[in-house]
Amino acid sequence: MRAGRRVLFVALVPLVALALATANGAVAAATEVHRSALDQAIARLAATHGGPPGIAVVVDRGGRVELHTGGVADRATGTPFRLDDRMRVASVAKAFSGATALSVVARGRLSLDTTIGERLPMLPRAWWPVTLAELLGHTSGIPDFSMSSAFVDALRASLTKAPPPLELLRFVFDRGLEFAPGTKYEYSNSDNIVVALLVEAATGRRYASVLDDRVTDVLGLSRTTLPDGPLLRAPFVHGYEFDPPATYTDVSQLFAAGWTWASGGVVSTPRELDRFIRAYARGKFTDPASRARQFTFIRGGSSEPPGPGTNSAGLALFRYETRCGTVYGHTGNTPGYTQFAAATRDGSRSVTVSLNAQITPKSDPVLFLQVRRLFELATCAALQHDHGRH
Repeated sequence: MRAGRRVLFVALVPLVALALATANGAVAAATEVHRSALDQAIARLAATHGGPPGIAVVVDRGGRVELHTGGVADRATGTPFRLDDRMRVASVAKAFSGATALSVVARGRLSLDTTIGERLPMLPRAWWPVTLAELLGHTSGIPDFSMSSAFVDALRASLTKAPPPLELLRFVFDRGLEFAPGTKYEYSNSDNIVVALLVEAATGRRYASVLDDRVTDVLGLSRTTLPDGPLLRAPFVHGYEFDPPATYTDVSQLFAAGWTWASGGVVSTPRELDRFIRAYARGKFTDPASRARQFTFIRGGSSEPPGPGTNSAGLALFRYETRCGTVYGHTGNTPGYTQFAAATRDGSRSVTVSLNAQITPKSDPVLFLQVRRLFELATCAALQHDHGRH
């Protein structure tokens, strides 16, 4: 090395080191800002009149799990949220049914182009042209059984004992399609009931058994189950319904999980929900061709309730484009619980948000704005790079 270059090199070393230290310091500071904003938002929401009694946010940054909590998981005992407490994941169950169905597709037992008529001829003839892909993407046009007044009446009459899954669809058997398959996006709880029935028809096994074999056992999710009845195994997060002006009713075990089955009946924990969404987003359960179709999105297709940022619908997966970056996952709500779970496409960063109250844009538009802001702050905390990490 020539003398002039050596002098230049020696002079640059401290400057580069200073620049790196400054950059890493800025990143670390930004990370702390996101964490602080997240914790403040959690505390504010938990203290809001009519808000959820408790909140748990899991921020997973490359396998480094942080649990941020506020309020309580059980109002009677004052117990806070814990990583391994069971809870109802609501419509995030649709991501589990998506993972199960895609695993069956990957093994050649189903195709994304398999139609209802091919495998489930007992369903209404008008539904026969609908494909598995259209079911997973909520472009089927099949009416939502849970919006039927007959379903609501049947649920109220038998809260703790649900009918067989096929009977859920009978509440809308007398209706045709809402629109031609593949022409429109419309979220429907019926779709994932049919998805699970297709899984059963293709494998000759009960859906819950295939879910265990292909998804939960593969990931070691020992506390993630699809029960039939209303009971939750302790320890569990108690879910509440707010009754104005100041009463909370425990609705944790109000109705049997079978009333929503593959569409919303899964029980998991904050830790296991995080582990699942990381694997699901990175394509653990599918093949390259199916994954490419899964990640073809309908812009504006929103999950229920809406997730953070701009929502777009894929196949049993939603894209959330936020100010801090893009994640993929699912939301859910059911009496007593509101959920959000998402990860980066490579599964390296993930976030879950769990509330023990059902809060939606319809139930409380103002309060839901806080919830949705919390979804985004949690996402930002997950996506922000650590000090010295890239």
